[in-house]
Amino acid sequence: MSATAVHSLWTTAAEPITKIPAPHIEYVQLSPVLIVVGAAIVSVLVEAFVPRKGRYHSQVFLSVLALAAAFAAVVGLAAGGYGSTKAHIAAMGAIAVDGPALFLQGTILLAAVVAVFTFAERRLDPADHGHKVDSFAAEAAAVPGSDQEKAAVKAGFTTTEVFPLVLFAVAGMLVFPAANDLLTLFVALEVFSLPLYLLCAVARRKRLMSQEAAVKYFLLGAFSSAFLLFGIALLYGYAGSVSYATIANVVDGSVGSVDPALAQTMGNDVLLLIGFALVLMGLLFKVGAVPFHMWTPDVYQGAPTPVTGFMAAATKVAAFGALLRLLYVVLPGLTWDWRPVMWGVAIVTMLGGAIVAITQTDIKRLLAYSSIAHAGFILAGVIAATPSGVSSVLFYLAAYSFVTIGAFAVVTLVRDAGGEATHLSKWAGLGRRSPLVAAVFAVFLLAFAGIPLTAGFSGKFAVFTAAAEGGAGALVVIGVISSAIAAFFYIRVIVLMFFSEPRPDGPTVAVPSGFTAATITVGVAVTLVLGFAPQYFLDLASQAGVFVR
Repeated sequence: MSATAVHSLWTTAAEPITKIPAPHIEYVQLSPVLIVVGAAIVSVLVEAFVPRKGRYHSQVFLSVLALAAAFAAVVGLAAGGYGSTKAHIAAMGAIAVDGPALFLQGTILLAAVVAVFTFAERRLDPADHGHKVDSFAAEAAAVPGSDQEKAAVKAGFTTTEVFPLVLFAVAGMLVFPAANDLLTLFVALEVFSLPLYLLCAVARRKRLMSQEAAVKYFLLGAFSSAFLLFGIALLYGYAGSVSYATIANVVDGSVGSVDPALAQTMGNDVLLLIGFALVLMGLLFKVGAVPFHMWTPDVYQGAPTPVTGFMAAATKVAAFGALLRLLYVVLPGLTWDWRPVMWGVAIVTMLGGAIVAITQTDIKRLLAYSSIAHAGFILAGVIAATPSGVSSVLFYLAAYSFVTIGAFAVVTLVRDAGGEATHLSKWAGLGRRSPLVAAVFAVFLLAFAGIPLTAGFSGKFAVFTAAAEGGAGALVVIGVISSAIAAFFYIRVIVLMFFSEPRPDGPTVAVPSGFTAATITVGVAVTLVLGFAPQYFLDLASQAGVFVR
C-alpha cells in the first residue's frame, strides 16, 4: 500500500467525531430515590468506621431520618404538581414522575419507616450475657451453633448491617414502580431483591430455617429474574427499543421511521406475546401470585419476622406498581390478549390462597397464604383496565401494607423459650392471658377478612367495584366467595384466642419498647381510619391514578 493511501486512512480516522451529549438528570424530581441511596451509602460507612457500641443508635437514627426526608420530598413533589399537571418522564426517559409513582413511593417509604421500628426492637428477648438482643443473628457469617457464634453472642455483637440493606432495598423499590424502560425495571428489581435475599438469612433463632428460606428465595428469585430478562430481550427484538413509549407505539402501529437493521423483527407478534408473557411471569413472582407463589410460605416462615413484615408489605406495593405501569402504559393495545390470562391468574390466586390457608398450623404460614389471596383480590382491580381500577389498586396497597406490618409486629410479641411461638396451638387462650394484644391482632385479622369499618373492607369494596364496572362481574363473584372462605380461618384464629382455655405451658406476651408499640399503633390507626373515613384517601388515590406516557 502506498504512503499516500496510508496517509489518507490516517486523516480520515482523525476527523473530529460529534460530541457525546451530556446526560440531563432532574435531581429535584429524583430526590426521594437519591436521599435513600445516599443514606444507604453513608450507612455502609457507619458500619466501617463507627465503633461497634455506637452503630445501632447511629443506624436507627440515620435510617428513620433518611426515609422521613425522602417521604417529605415525595410530598413536596406532589404539592408542586408533579403528580398531575407537571407529570413527565425524567432521567432521559428512564423514570416517570407522575401520580401513581409518587403515591406508591410515599406508601413504600411510610411502610419502610414503621418496618424499621420493628428492626430496631431490642426488648422482646431477655438480655443475653448482659447485652440487649434483637431479631438478628449476633454474627451472620458464623456457622449456626459454632463456637464462633457463641463467642459473638457472649460479646454482645449485633448485625446492624440490616439497616443499610433495608435502605438499598427501599431505593430499588422506589425506582421499580416508576421505571419507564425495561432495563431500569430490571436494574431496580435486582437492587431491591439482593438485599432481601440476605435479610432473610440472618434470624437470631432458628438459623438453619432462616438460611434455608434465603436459599429458596434466592434460587427461585434468580429464575424469575432470568425469565424477566429473556422477556426484555424479546420485547427489544419486537420494538427495537426498551422504552415503554416506543414499545406502546409499535404495538399500536403508530411508530415513525424504522431502523433498517431491526425492520426484519419489528412488529413480529410472536416476539411480543412471548416476551410479554415472560416479563409478566417475573412480575407475578414478586407479587406472589399462583402459580409463582411457591417461595412465599417458606420464606415468610423462615425469615426474621420484622423482615417478613417489611417484605410482605413493601415488595407487593413496588411489584404491583410496576405491573400496573406495564399493562396500562405499554400494553393498552393488547388488553384483549392479557385480560383473559390475568383472569385465570387472579381466580387461581384468590381461591388457592384462601383454600390452602385453612390447612395451616403456623401463624406466619397462614399470613403468607393470606397474602397470596390478597394478591388475587388486588389483581381484580388491575384487570378492570379503567382509571378507577388504578386508583382502587393504589388505595388497597396503601391499606394492606400497614395492616400487614402491624400483624407481623404482633407475631413478634408472642414468645416462649424458643423465641417466637408461631404454632397456632400456642395462641389458644391468648385473649385471656393478654386481652389487649389479642384484641389488636383480632382487628388486623378482621381487616384481612374485609369486615366493614376496617381498611380491608374499604379496599376490597374499591377493587371489586372497579372490576365490576370494568366488565369483570364474574371475577367479583369468585372474589366474594374467596373472601368468605378466607374469613373462616381468620375467625378461627380469633375464636382460638378468645374462646379456648390457655395452656399452662403457653407462651408469654413480651412487653415491647416504643418502637414496636409505635408500629402496632400506626397499623391499628390506619386500619380504623381507612375503615371509618376512607373517602379522602380514595380521592387522593383517584387524583394520583393517571400515568404519564
